[in-house]
Amino acid sequence: MEEEQKIRVGITQGDVNGVGLEIIMKALAEQEMYEGFIPIIYGSPKAAAYHRKNISLQNFSLNNIREASEAHPKRVNIITCGDDNIHVEIGKPSQFAGEAAFESLKAAVEDLKKGAIDVLVLAPTSDAMMRTDSNNFTSQQDYIAQQFGVDKCLSLLVSDSMRIGIATGNSDFEHISKHISIENLQGKIQMLNKALQTDFTIRRPRIAVLSLNPTAVNESTLGKEEKNIILPAIESTQAEGICAMGPYTADTIFGNGMAFKFDAILALYHDQGATPFNAMSFENRAMYIAGLPAIVTSPIQGPDYEIAGQDKAVSEPLRAAIYLAIDTFRNRKLNADLVSNPMQTRANNETERNA
Repeated sequence: MEEEQKIRVGITQGDVNGVGLEIIMKALAEQEMYEGFIPIIYGSPKAAAYHRKNISLQNFSLNNIREASEAHPKRVNIITCGDDNIHVEIGKPSQFAGEAAFESLKAAVEDLKKGAIDVLVLAPTSDAMMRTDSNNFTSQQDYIAQQFGVDKCLSLLVSDSMRIGIATGNSDFEHISKHISIENLQGKIQMLNKALQTDFTIRRPRIAVLSLNPTAVNESTLGKEEKNIILPAIESTQAEGICAMGPYTADTIFGNGMAFKFDAILALYHDQGATPFNAMSFENRAMYIAGLPAIVTSPIQGPDYEIAGQDKAVSEPLRAAIYLAIDTFRNRKLNADLVSNPMQTRANNETERNA
């Protein structure tokens, strides 16, 4: 691959007191890992050096640069963000570590907006530690959406065998029903359908929408949310040509293999989707933020303070997030090329019909 064609992958440092920098260095320890992309870490070189002492890596070093344009195509690059003299307290959540994580996020998102990097991967951190009186956001996802002027986006859990969107994000359970409206669900179904088409190259996605109540087995047992909100939202998107079906109860979808018959499932709240996803998906799991003009992914992994600094953290979730970002970037570019060249699309369709 030509160097100028390499995808520039920005990676935030995450929580310096957690496993973020450890899994980044482990994931990028072998140059073969990033032959097809240029890694650019946003964070503290000193914090990285501190973590480097606690893990068994051979011949690993970071290339310090001032901006993304200086990134070496065959090195692991790092841009200093915030105060590089940050005090690292392994395994201890702290406001200082949260502020450092935010400085990393802010710098990376700014470069993503400018096009200095092509995709962004978020290393594990604590949203609670990142919040301050001056930060008007509840999560990294909310901050990124604000920066891109997007009102709503969708967390999409992705594996080799399953895709599950979370309609209400990480809302507290008592507030879930307040966030479920016809307009919100309709928007999330539309967003999921578009992401499946443009970012996963699925021409006509099949989407299953879950119910809120466990009794929604048939029309006679639908709850008020299903009758008044969920079903009308599904029907309105069906009228637009979207192949959305449901509402299905979670045990119906996940209990008998139905989940694998759909291209994606829209769960209404976090545990309804994340629990079966984690139980039924074993390979290449990562989270993708749908609905953004840019590509952002993250590993399905927390800061894991309890094992930080012990050389026990695994890097596979971060690798999966990196590969998902790269694949999505290529899929989005391919889709854009096809849309801009409809004659090629028709030729492909004709070839498929004659095959």
